[in-house]
Amino acid sequence: MRRRIGHMRGMASSNEAPPARRLDHCVLPTAGLAEARGRLTALGFTVAPDAAHPFGTGNCCVFFSDGAYLEPLAVLDAAAARAAIDGGNVFVARDAAFRAAAGEEGFSAVVLGTTDAAADHARFVAGGISAGPLLSFSRPFVDAAGAEAVASFRLAFAVPAMGGDRFFFTCERVNAPKVDRAALERHANGVSGIARIVAVAARPEGERAFLELFSGREPASVGAGGISLPLAGSGLSLMTSVSFSALYGVEPSGAAAPLDFAAIVFRVPAFAALRSQLAANRVAFSEHGGRIVVPPAAGQGALSIFEEFTA
Repeated sequence: MRRRIGHMRGMASSNEAPPARRLDHCVLPTAGLAEARGRLTALGFTVAPDAAHPFGTGNCCVFFSDGAYLEPLAVLDAAAARAAIDGGNVFVARDAAFRAAAGEEGFSAVVLGTTDAAADHARFVAGGISAGPLLSFSRPFVDAAGAEAVASFRLAFAVPAMGGDRFFFTCERVNAPKVDRAALERHANGVSGIARIVAVAARPEGERAFLELFSGREPASVGAGGISLPLAGSGLSLMTSVSFSALYGVEPSGAAAPLDFAAIVFRVPAFAALRSQLAANRVAFSEHGGRIVVPPAAGQGALSIFEEFTA
C-alpha cells in the first residue's frame, strides 16, 4: 500500500503545539534473559524479576525514576510465539522479523507513552503508517520485594516506509500496578534516566513526516541534515552514520539498515560510580567528547552512552 503521510501533516496542528509525548520504553531483543540480566547487572543496572507475556515472549526490565524503562525481550515459548504470529500479533511478528534480519541481539523498537492507543491506531491507519492491528494484553508484575500485581497494556504500531525491521509503537498503560518500584529504580551506576535515543538513517529528513505523524510533534532540524524529536524529559535524535561517528567516536553497529536505533544515552550525575562499576566488572568502554561509551554485547543490544547531567 502506498504511504499517505504527506496529506496528514498538520492534522493535529493548532495555535499551540500538543504536549510532547514521553518515552515509555526501548525494546531490546536478546537470546536469553539470563544473559541480559548478567550483562545489565555488570553495567551497574538493577534488573527486575523475569516476567512472561501471554504470547510466548518475556522480559527482565530496567526501570528508571523518569518513568521510562529498558525491555530486554526473549522468546520463552517458541510454540506460543508462533501461534501468536499466526493469530496476527504484531508485537511478536515484528520481533521475529527483527531476529531473522538482524540476529538475536539488538534494539528493535522505540515506544512512546499514550493515554489513548485506539486513537493513535486510527491516526496511524489514516496516515498510512500503521504496522497492524491494536494489541491488548495483561501480564503479572513482581516488584523487588516480591509483591505481585497484574499490569495491562494496549499497543498501537507504526512503521516508516524505510524502517526495515525496526518499528515504533505507543503504549497505553491501561492498568498500572500500584507497587513501589523505588528499589528497582536505584542503580549502582548512578543512572537516573534516559536522555535520548539516537537513530541513524541515510537521509534523516526523509523520516520527518513519519515522526511528526507518529508523535504529534514536528521534529526540529539540527546540524548536518539531522532531525531531533522533542519528548517529555528526553528526545529522539536521527542523524547520518557519519555524524554519529563524529559525535560518539564509534561506528553505529547497524549502519547497513535503512533506519537503525543505534544508541541509548543515559543520564548520570557523575562518572565516578559508573567507572567503578565498569572497572570492577571488567566491562570495556571508551571515552569520547566527555561521554562514556560502552559497545553492544550479548544481553546489551544497543550502544550505551553515559553523559553527566547536573540537577
